[in-house]
Amino acid sequence: MHFRTRVIYTGKVQGVGFRYTARTLATGYPVTGWVRNDPDGSVHLEVQGMPDSVRAYLDELAQKMRMCITNAEEQSISSIPDEQGFSVKH
Repeated sequence: MHFRTRVIYTGKVQGVGFRYTARTLATGYPVTGWVRNDPDGSVHLEVQGMPDSVRAYLDELAQKMRMCITNAEEQSISSIPDEQGFSVKH
């Protein structure tokens, strides 16, 4: 059973390689999803996979980007069937 989470990151999260780091880290986990910069200066990320994989991925991302993140607001959302890969949206 796949699990999907939306996370809105705030702080100094744009212009610091956040999206690149999110995409690169995702290759090491059995997860899919996407990440994008939002006009308000936040970063919006959606990730799905098995709950343990999603949590491990989000924990590693938070650890790597801890100096940039002020807040991370997580919300469980509906999974997307047959989603492939992890991308950066523009």
